[in-house]
Amino acid sequence: MTFSDFDTQCMRQALELAAAGQGRVEPNPMVGCVIAAAGPDPRIVAQGCHRQFGGPHAEVDALQNAKGEVAGGTVYVTLEPCCHHGKTPPCSQALIEARPARVVVAMADPFAEVNGGGIRALEAAGVAVEVGLLEDEARELNAPYLKLLAQRRPWMIAKWAMTLDGKIATRSGDSQWISGELSRAVVHAIRGRVDAILVGKTTAERDDPLLTARPAGPRQAVRVVADRLASLSSESQLVRTAGEAPVLIACGDQASERDRSRLLAAGCEVFVCQGHDSHQRLANLLDELGRRRLTNVLAEGGGQLLGSLFDLGEIDEVHLFVAPKLIGGRDATSPLSGVGVSAMKDAGRLRGLRSETIGEDVYISGRVEK
Repeated sequence: MTFSDFDTQCMRQALELAAAGQGRVEPNPMVGCVIAAAGPDPRIVAQGCHRQFGGPHAEVDALQNAKGEVAGGTVYVTLEPCCHHGKTPPCSQALIEARPARVVVAMADPFAEVNGGGIRALEAAGVAVEVGLLEDEARELNAPYLKLLAQRRPWMIAKWAMTLDGKIATRSGDSQWISGELSRAVVHAIRGRVDAILVGKTTAERDDPLLTARPAGPRQAVRVVADRLASLSSESQLVRTAGEAPVLIACGDQASERDRSRLLAAGCEVFVCQGHDSHQRLANLLDELGRRRLTNVLAEGGGQLLGSLFDLGEIDEVHLFVAPKLIGGRDATSPLSGVGVSAMKDAGRLRGLRSETIGEDVYISGRVEK
């Protein structure tokens, strides 16, 4: 299938529009749409995107901006138009009624209630449908959505700040602050667009974090603590603010009824993870977060939790802040504990690597090759 330079330009613009929905549309996918009028010299007449969960989808948003210049033209959309009644009516029907001659789709939607049905509906109505323009870019954009559908687990974003010698805390456990204020502002922005923030019990105890986004972002994350014995102090900031932002304590069945009841009475939710060891319990927690349709989860450590996620193969994206500091110490904490790999050929690698200087820190981010 051959696409013109203009086709590619329109789809690339639709992908840029779709990205504006990050943190606002989940668990729905991010979708963008561009409409071009018919004629020997095609031109863009409207554009739109899915802006908010429960709001108009990208195609409807674009159609509302088109002012009747759709008939006979081409619609470019980053994901197959839906064909079912959900929060909104089916977009495939809205497009059929607008009568474009052609719809170009970046990728089919694997969601069970769509899964080719939108394409078939358009074709049955006489609309030419072409699929696959910038498909790799579309898949990359909606990788969290696709993982949630395929694996029923959230997209896991690992974040840590470390010194030049690769430590996230001193031998005494002190870690505040390794990175600078500008780096921490980036972390707050990430917190503001994810569904949950996950830490281990040791981090919750030592750092006593709030785990909120400051300033607030488009989403309010559930604050999740992996705490086998449900022993997090009632005086911790997390427990004391459970009435202001949700807190989920993920414990094992060894946790006492007294501690579970104490945390419940403080306003926390308690989820008992099944499993005979920490890896099994963590996997069970990820399954539960997937059942709740949490799309993006930020894991902020510490080393044991991040190492366990790495051992499970569940880290999908990394945000790393390297500070120009040295602390040394054989017993100082490293970012990834756990078992790790035994051969260098099995080392995790990042793709789409980005690196920039923020204040005195170096900020590195990328996605983990699977």
